[in-house]
Amino acid sequence: MGYLSYGRHALQQIIRNSKPRSSSQSVANPLLFACQGLRYRKLEVILTTSMDKLGKAGETVKVAPGFFRNHLMPKLLAVPNIDKFAYLIREQRKIYQPVEEEEQEEVKESKDSKEDKMREYEKAAIRLAKAKLVLRRFIDAEKAKSRATKEEPLELRSAVTKEDLVAEVARQLFVNIVPDNLHLPMPLTRVGEYEVPLRLPRSIPLPEGMINWSLKVKIRSE
Repeated sequence: MGYLSYGRHALQQIIRNSKPRSSSQSVANPLLFACQGLRYRKLEVILTTSMDKLGKAGETVKVAPGFFRNHLMPKLLAVPNIDKFAYLIREQRKIYQPVEEEEQEEVKESKDSKEDKMREYEKAAIRLAKAKLVLRRFIDAEKAKSRATKEEPLELRSAVTKEDLVAEVARQLFVNIVPDNLHLPMPLTRVGEYEVPLRLPRSIPLPEGMINWSLKVKIRSE
């Protein structure tokens, strides 16, 4: 306690002796000027975590002492910019940086794969729209004889269902679809040409001049 008391008295004596003679020189006191500067001086710290409006992990930034003491340091969001901590941060980044690069590569690959899939969907949709699916089916001979006129369509022995169209699309056009992609309320029961609406994702852009996607189907008799 004696040393502290002696130190306070010595500091008061220095300030009293270095007091300027005129009021215009009051700011020029070097000791008081230095003490005032300590209050507003910022600290250099190394960020351990990327933070908005402050910097990325590993960067050296300047922050207020109170902000570092009350917020950054308790949460280990930053460390003082000294050789020991700088070395530790560099070594940690050497270890974890490859992981971050791998994650970025995986994200990039996933984006590329999505774009590639979308291109494949567009090509498949255009192939379906431009092609004509031709099916050969047996007709019902008894109903063919009982037709009123020759222009009346021939009845099929077995109707063409969604599943039949899906199988023929895969065999003839090499495109895989599901029954839900076809809007066919009733099976096709007669010989003739049909235009079956397709239910495709809205993200696939329609070519110019087309209102909706459709599949052209032609059923011929055996």
